[in-house]
Amino acid sequence: MSSPVIHARGLTRTFQLKSGTVHAVRGIDLTVAPGEILGFLGPNGAGKTTTLRMLVTLLPPTGGSVQIAGHDLLRDPAGVRRRIGYVAQSGGLDPACGVREELITQGRLHRLSKSEACERAEELAGDLALLDLMDRPTAALSGGQRRRLEIALGLVNRPQVLFLDEPTTGLDPGSRAELWDLVRRIRAEHGTTVFLTTHYLDEADVLADRIVVVDAGAIVAEGTPADLKSRFTGDPAASLQDAFLSITGRAATSDEPIAI
Repeated sequence: MSSPVIHARGLTRTFQLKSGTVHAVRGIDLTVAPGEILGFLGPNGAGKTTTLRMLVTLLPPTGGSVQIAGHDLLRDPAGVRRRIGYVAQSGGLDPACGVREELITQGRLHRLSKSEACERAEELAGDLALLDLMDRPTAALSGGQRRRLEIALGLVNRPQVLFLDEPTTGLDPGSRAELWDLVRRIRAEHGTTVFLTTHYLDEADVLADRIVVVDAGAIVAEGTPADLKSRFTGDPAASLQDAFLSITGRAATSDEPIAI
């Protein structure tokens, strides 16, 4: 059996506020296999975003240990960053830049030579149906086209793990379906492990090999979509939304403010 590409034990994060200590993440144990698509779900305020930010090195853990692609998150965050790709929910495109410029700049940031960065930009543009858009400013792209470009930027360094944070938020149904196919193809063609957060439970149902549900900073359920539906509703034909409500008592989206 191959070693896990993500191995977390006792992952913890606390915040010190004027009102006291906030325990955002409470000792999460997590193992993700190479090539797995993992759906990481939870209601607002459950600790999902805090966990993701720790795994992508944007937020240091308060406690615990994490190995990602064979590198220690605390001792070697740069080594982790070299082996992951991260597509944030809000994106980060410069509206004044063209598609080609964005891809080449990302390659240069990953220390590719100018010629290597140009070659990688063309390769990704071909893989992600961006070739006809290479000279277009990013401000002129549709929502689906922007998301494809953002995912391309996350793949420039050929990551072993691709973190996708709410990748289809705001997209129309057709663009969502295209992104689902793209995620499947990335895994099938390159063996990339995908760590997916989403509020769309139908998305997790069709994409994820396995689902982890967090609430109040801790893992409260995990298993395949079929297993969770059967185990928590008693009906294998139930929706993942039904199982999620049974597990957490809340919908995947809520009107509660996100405190952390």
